Amino acid sequence: MTTGFLFCHDPLRAARTDPQFAQEAELVRESGGTVALVDHDALLAGDPSGAVRRVPRDSGAYWYRGWMVPADAYAALERALAARGCSLRTGAAAYRRAHELPGWYGRFDTLTPRSVWRAGAEGAADPDGLAALAAPLGAGPGIVKDYVKSRKHEWDEACFVPELSDRARLSAVVRRFVELQLGDGALAGGIVLRAYEAFVPGGEARAWWVDGEPVLVTAHPDTPEQLPGTKLDGPLREAVRGLGCPWVTTDLALRADGVWRVVEVGDGQVSGLPRGADWSALCAALLRNGG
Repeated sequence: MTTGFLFCHDPLRAARTDPQFAQEAELVRESGGTVALVDHDALLAGDPSGAVRRVPRDSGAYWYRGWMVPADAYAALERALAARGCSLRTGAAAYRRAHELPGWYGRFDTLTPRSVWRAGAEGAADPDGLAALAAPLGAGPGIVKDYVKSRKHEWDEACFVPELSDRARLSAVVRRFVELQLGDGALAGGIVLRAYEAFVPGGEARAWWVDGEPVLVTAHPDTPEQLPGTKLDGPLREAVRGLGCPWVTTDLALRADGVWRVVEVGDGQVSGLPRGADWSALCAALLRNGG
C-alpha cells in the first residue's frame, strides 16, 4: 500500500488542496504517494467525522500535513479516522508529546532555556501564584508563552518580562497574554514561563527530523531569507531520538555566546516550511518511512 498524506482542503474549493500546501501535495503524488483531503475548519469546530468524510475507507495509515491542530482535536481526528478503518502515522500521544512543551521539555532540558509551567488559565495572573511558579527560575528576565506558542510580536505587552521577580510586571504580562490568546481562541494547555536567553538577530534555523535522523535544515519561517549554518550534534540527536516521535522539528537559535539552543520542538506535520524551501528530501524520507 502506498504512503498516504492528509492535506487540508481549500476552504473555498473543498475538492482541492489548500493553496498553502498544494505544491507539497503535488510532489507527494508525483513521488508515488497518495493524497486525501481533510476539512480543518470542521475539525476545529468539533466535527471530526465531517472533517474526514473525503478520506476513503480502509485506505491505510496517513501522515497529516496541514494547519496546526490542538492536541485534543488531533486525538479526535485519530478516532474519526479509526472509525473509517484508517490511522495516523503519528499517534495522538506522540503528537501531544512533540507539540506541547511539557511533553518534550524533559528530553531537551539541557539544550533549551529553563522553563516552568502550570496547566489552565484560571487565576493565571494571580501575583502570588505566579511568583511561586517563577521562583525556580530565579531573578532575571523571562518569557511568557503557553504550551505551544508565544506572542513575540507583542513583545513588551504580552511576552517579555524584564525581571521575573517583579510581581506586578509579571502578572501584567501574563494577564495580557492570556487575554489575547483567549480572544483568539488559541490558548494551548496552560502558562509557561521561560528564562530569557539573548540570541543573535537572524540566527535561527529549523531542523526537520524523520525517525530521529535530520533530513532537512531550513530557515525559520519568520526569517525565510536567512539560513544560518548549524551543527546537529550528538546531544540534540539523542534528545530527538529519545522523544520517540516519527516526524518532528526543532527550532534552533544562536545564543550570544555562540551556542546553538533549542527554542521550540514541534510536530513536523504542522510545522511551516519557509518560502522557497525545497520539500523534496523531506517528502522522500516520509515516503520511505511510510512504506
